[in-house]
Amino acid sequence: MADQTQVTVHPVAPTGGRRVTAHVHGTDSILGLAYSMTDVVEFLRRAGWVDEEDWPPIMWRGGGPTIWTAES
Repeated sequence: MADQTQVTVHPVAPTGGRRVTAHVHGTDSILGLAYSMTDVVEFLRRAGWVDEEDWPPIMWRGGGPTIWTAES
């Protein structure tokens, strides 16, 4: 089975923000710590995925794109 590129937005960290990682060719890389969907979009752009229709699948762990703080 071919390796699939996937981006994961992890649960909110105790200190705030959500780690964003990309799994590409069997390797996980940290893209950054996001505090909003704007940050996720910027990380994807910097990784070469400019247009939303070109984004790899995004897995949301610990809540969807509206959860950015532990109090949400």
